[in-house]
Amino acid sequence: MLKLRDIMTPEVLTLSPNTSLRDAVELFAKHHVSGAPVVDGGKVVGVLSASDLLTFEASNPGVPTERDEVEWVDLNEEPPSTDDTAPEDEPAGAFFTDMWDDAGADVSERMSSLAGPEWDTLAEHDVEEIMTRKLLALSPDEPAERAANLMNEAGVHRVFITDKGRIVGVVSAMDIAQAVSNGQFHTRTYVFNRDRDFRST
Repeated sequence: MLKLRDIMTPEVLTLSPNTSLRDAVELFAKHHVSGAPVVDGGKVVGVLSASDLLTFEASNPGVPTERDEVEWVDLNEEPPSTDDTAPEDEPAGAFFTDMWDDAGADVSERMSSLAGPEWDTLAEHDVEEIMTRKLLALSPDEPAERAANLMNEAGVHRVFITDKGRIVGVVSAMDIAQAVSNGQFHTRTYVFNRDRDFRST
């Protein structure tokens, strides 16, 4: 019987509840993972997945939140002289100075700190705000088939392997697929004949 310890990945990336979402995204990209358990003081308190991050980002309106409708200009018309430009026909640059009042900072301040939280919403929110607080975990000696069934039922892509409350590995849907591809899930059926001999099929 194939056990989880046989196919698990022992090196598990963990996050702190206070890790910024920006740092979490960078760690996921660096380690080529799509989820990680969240550990606080040695205790697992949740899990953050790429799905959590996508859901958060999709619900974020971004900055700025308001823009005027686009006004189309007929390029065949002669542009007005600069002397008689009406105040309401100010150049498009006025957008940056007058139309972003809802963004919370003046233009010069925004231009000098493009990497600030105002422009990077992920940097101003922490993992604990969006993490899933329910962690699916199994023992290393559980059959791999149980992890596959659990992932299928819960609609998740990984199960963490714990031993005495400590994370010792992770099994992903890719690990299960690779084990199937390698024939590790093959089970033998033994058939007995009248002479009490048996053969495997």
